[in-house]
Amino acid sequence: MTDATYNTEALTAAPKGIARAAELLAAGQLVAFPTETVYGLGADATNGAAVAAIYATKGRPSFNPLIAHVADVAAAQTLVQWNEWAEAMAAAFWPGPLTLVLPLRPDHPVSPLVTAGLDTLAVRVPAKACARDLLAAVARPIAAPSANPSGRISPTTAGHVRAGLGGKIAAILDDGPCGVGVESTILGLAGDAPVLLRPGGLAAEDIEAALGCPLAERNAADPLTAPGQLQSHYAPNASVRLAARDFAPGEVSLGFGPGAFDLNLSPSGDLNEAAANLFGYLHQLDAMERPIAAAPVPEHGLGIAINDRLRRAAAPRDS
Repeated sequence: MTDATYNTEALTAAPKGIARAAELLAAGQLVAFPTETVYGLGADATNGAAVAAIYATKGRPSFNPLIAHVADVAAAQTLVQWNEWAEAMAAAFWPGPLTLVLPLRPDHPVSPLVTAGLDTLAVRVPAKACARDLLAAVARPIAAPSANPSGRISPTTAGHVRAGLGGKIAAILDDGPCGVGVESTILGLAGDAPVLLRPGGLAAEDIEAALGCPLAERNAADPLTAPGQLQSHYAPNASVRLAARDFAPGEVSLGFGPGAFDLNLSPSGDLNEAAANLFGYLHQLDAMERPIAAAPVPEHGLGIAINDRLRRAAAPRDS
């Protein structure tokens, strides 16, 4: 997907444009769309290859948790384990610039690349009407970080998106400038107390007033607030051996490229496919309760992120 040069479609927020954007998303393409905060680079959150293309297209070789955008509370409840805090926050602030982080439901359909292998999901109902119309039309959760190349200023107009990603994505859905202009506030509701994980478009004071209690202090070691920061955060229970070119008796093998392996991230050597498979395959191999030996993966493009996660999986951990 990322090697293609697109004639990026310019879609308006009329029913025809929204229907076309939904069609492209359902087909695994990337579509930028507006919310009240910033324009997001959307992909079907249930399609691992589409989610992997977000990282490659942004030029950001780092698998951080993404926000799943949904049309309404009912859609969110099919993905995460709801609680009283979530009920209160949704009643007060959804649709709006507030993202809630909650434990995943066991039967959720979301790609593990969206959660970066965590057992929680960040979910939001955006306030912009065309965004909710798009989400309702596609009828799937849409993962969407800001629609800009990595390191660039977040986009608040369709023109910003086209300047950064034109020719790299299938379409841009244009509904004018974003009203809020900064990313959503992220609130963690998966622990013993609500935690402000990221300040944003909704003031912490307003959240505290609605909750009737102060927010817990941000924990720098929290895997969502600092995704990828914990050295062994991605570690399975089994030991992991890196850059394996042969395999010892009793090991299970994680391959890349041609060869015979227990599981192969991409037999054709496609880094996009490998990224989409990484977390799920590590879970499957870990369930075999044997040491894991991982074949080499090229250190470029999404291979940088894959190798980063494999190194963290192999890192020494506390006993």
